[in-house]
Amino acid sequence: MGRSRGGAGSAGRAVGLLLGVAADAAFGDPRRGHPVAAFGRAATAVEKALYRDHKASGVVYTALLAGGTVLLGTAVERLTRRSPVLQAAATAAATWSVLGGASLAQEGAAMGEALDSGRVADARLRLPHLCGREPNSLDGRGLARATVESVAENTSDAVVAPLFWGAVAGVPGLVGYRAINTLDAMVGHRSPRYRRFGWAAARLDDLANLLPSRLAAALTAVSAPVVGGSAAGAWRVWRRDAAAHPSPNAGQVEAAFAGALEVRLGGRTAYGHAVEERPILGEGRSPDSGHVTRAVELSRVVGSVAAAVSTTTALVLGLRRRR
Repeated sequence: MGRSRGGAGSAGRAVGLLLGVAADAAFGDPRRGHPVAAFGRAATAVEKALYRDHKASGVVYTALLAGGTVLLGTAVERLTRRSPVLQAAATAAATWSVLGGASLAQEGAAMGEALDSGRVADARLRLPHLCGREPNSLDGRGLARATVESVAENTSDAVVAPLFWGAVAGVPGLVGYRAINTLDAMVGHRSPRYRRFGWAAARLDDLANLLPSRLAAALTAVSAPVVGGSAAGAWRVWRRDAAAHPSPNAGQVEAAFAGALEVRLGGRTAYGHAVEERPILGEGRSPDSGHVTRAVELSRVVGSVAAAVSTTTALVLGLRRRR
């Protein structure tokens, strides 16, 4: 009986991942009561109570919120593990809640359309939907570069990584990863307020994305020819340039996208709290609106391949646990 439940459980997880991906593609983010938004509000309240300008407070904050979310996911997993239908439903709901592939494609496509029609002011207004950069000083080329880089990074963070952790750890992996990534977005940057308090969230996010970001880069290279890109260029630039990026993970997929699209990324990058000089990734010219459109197409293909890989992985891991 135990073997039968193990096989059924892996099937339930795999089916749930596929259903969640389908729900994200069909409906986008939940319009009301989004769990990630609710988590963000809770995190803001906890920050008000715990904030101190040192690392120890940040460790407590991160452990409380990320650990609590994992425990909640574990409870759901245990309650549904005896029923493949319930496990599939719980996994599907969690997957839909944490994926951001549809919204990423929508925002990227809107940026591409605005830039292609010369509506730079509109593109500047839309850029904060994708990333935290300062848009007012950017021209069309700068906005295109920021969009391609953000689409690349978020393909890993909002699509590949959640699916990876869902395949490996089910509902706890899905919701735990999203909690960690959300905390990093909220407090993990190097502003004066969060340089020490956000240290734990940033380091935990680095760890959680260590494998998924490299998987995303590999899937980018594999998927590049589907959108007319260069698989060889993606592999070459990924191996050559990724390590130069200040982020141990964002540089992986950004370099792969640069090589796949045969463009040059990096350079001066302005945020509200600082200006960074990023290393150059790739070669060729800077991205334009056409490259933004192709980056969105590439992101969609990578997401589809990641869905297939994650469901297969869930099934294989389930079968191995049966032995």
